[in-house]
Amino acid sequence: TQCLLWERGYVGTSPRAIQDRAGIGQGSMYHHFRSKAALAQAAEERTAAELVAEAEKALSTLPGDPLERLCAFLRLERDVLKGCRIGGLAVDPEVVANEALRKPIEQAFIWMTERFAAMLREAQAAGRLLPSLDAGTVATTILAVRQGSYILARAAGSTEPYERAIDGLIEL
Repeated sequence: TQCLLWERGYVGTSPRAIQDRAGIGQGSMYHHFRSKAALAQAAEERTAAELVAEAEKALSTLPGDPLERLCAFLRLERDVLKGCRIGGLAVDPEVVANEALRKPIEQAFIWMTERFAAMLREAQAAGRLLPSLDAGTVATTILAVRQGSYILARAAGSTEPYERAIDGLIEL
């Protein structure tokens, strides 16, 4: 289900496609999940938890000071043309209209923003960033550029817009 949501979005992921991909019958699926929305919510929560865990591992173990680790994280190899595993769902009208479906995405973005802000504050304390910068605002900008650059890359059918946006962000 996670892959289908990433590939097709919520609206484009039918219960039949989920059953076919999982190799299960309709009864089995609805035994565990009362609706497509409940299944999607479980998949989103799992995907968000995986993304947070992967990001935390990378942000904690990449070499360098906090600013260098953050820049290295932004440049990590990704399947850019597929987009963000959860960010793409944030533009789906049915997901946005359903608080339960929107919440895992929102929580993952909040975590990411707060983690970036903490690293930026560490960089400020070490004299690597201007103390006058608002770390929370800059962290939100970093997340916005990253998410937006996925869209630019997908629209162009090329990773170049993503790479240029991240390079430009790091230069700033």
